[in-house]
Amino acid sequence: MDVLHAECALGQPPAGWQAEIACLLDEHHLSAWSADSSKRANFAAGLGAFLAGLDDAQVIPIYGRSTPDLGGLCYQLERSIPGSGPMRPRIGGPRGVVARLRSRPVIAGRPPLRFRYILWHDPDAMIESDPDLFGRVADAIAGVAAESEYASDDLLLLTRAIYVGGESLAAYAARVDGQFRAWRDDGAGEPFWRVVSGLDEPPVIASDLDVLLESPSQIAQNAMLASLEALAY
Repeated sequence: MDVLHAECALGQPPAGWQAEIACLLDEHHLSAWSADSSKRANFAAGLGAFLAGLDDAQVIPIYGRSTPDLGGLCYQLERSIPGSGPMRPRIGGPRGVVARLRSRPVIAGRPPLRFRYILWHDPDAMIESDPDLFGRVADAIAGVAAESEYASDDLLLLTRAIYVGGESLAAYAARVDGQFRAWRDDGAGEPFWRVVSGLDEPPVIASDLDVLLESPSQIAQNAMLASLEALAY
């Protein structure tokens, strides 16, 4: 049984790698890397265009070379997600990153937003300048997404992050203490987002771009089976 296509929110998706990746994003965030900058650009552009064409979907581009710090990230987020006022350069608290990610714009005459895709081009810039900050941001994105799915009574807003980068992203994805593989330890005993969501770890698929494109459905199925095995223990 093809777990990916059986569970895909798109129903029976059209052929093409973009559709397969979109189905993968039903259950996971994605980190994909390549040493070839043209491959990265083509992948991100093709996937972004496909996702933007989905009904009730929003694609939020984050351009990494303009986002080495929290101020740059907030500058880009507030130009895609409306809020009650200007953002402040912080993760939590009023007008911080978490508050803005929880915001769902209401547009008269249009159905509620159901999918939000954060497409982060070249996150290597922040990873190289401040890996701890990048971990805090990745933790917040995955945490808000899990909160909406598992701990909120509001209409579901499926939020997914897609990180497309190079060697620094690959190195970060390999870190067992990084926020692709573990919730951030906030010093309060059990990590906050684990308590909120009930998930032992952020649901992130990390892959070399060539390997990913060779068989997106197989990678997603393997990740799904690994998640089910983890739940069994």
